[in-house]
Amino acid sequence: GFPVFNVTLALERAGDLITGVIYDPTRQEMFAAERGSGAWLNQRRIRVSRVEKIEESLLATGFPNWRRHKDVNVHFFHQAAMLSHGVRRAGAAALDLAYVACGRLDGYWEFGLNPWDVAAGVLLIREAGGSVTTMRGAAFDLRSPHILATNGRIHSELEALFAEVFSGRYRVPLPVVTAAGS
Repeated sequence: GFPVFNVTLALERAGDLITGVIYDPTRQEMFAAERGSGAWLNQRRIRVSRVEKIEESLLATGFPNWRRHKDVNVHFFHQAAMLSHGVRRAGAAALDLAYVACGRLDGYWEFGLNPWDVAAGVLLIREAGGSVTTMRGAAFDLRSPHILATNGRIHSELEALFAEVFSGRYRVPLPVVTAAGS
């Protein structure tokens, strides 16, 4: 199969994330964070990237694994892909969040995740100096309908872009497919 998976563990107490661990057995990488103590990769301190503009950023997303979803991510994907350096889709939300925390990615968004998909990664990003909200810019909690996680430097720019998409406006028009396929 496709070798992108992880083991993730997080502790939440009274709504506060206390600790989180994401382990990637294929790369033997252990990401860990403890509230107030920073974020780590294999016992080395990690920080988010310093990229300051969407056009220089490398982003990631995922797509809900059910057929019916009220917010169609392909619209957000198209805008981000056309305006950023690129968008990746590996399929492991926790690893994507860990990669934002250590600077491999500059931002990540997705709809419809479960608390266990994001808890450890959210703490990692916050402890590594990044920002986590909903895609609409509201405070994020583990039951939020969507997530936007970034290095903090591109956060407001992505929030503004996604606000336009939520309202049906596009900076880059969606391509038109003709009968000939060109």
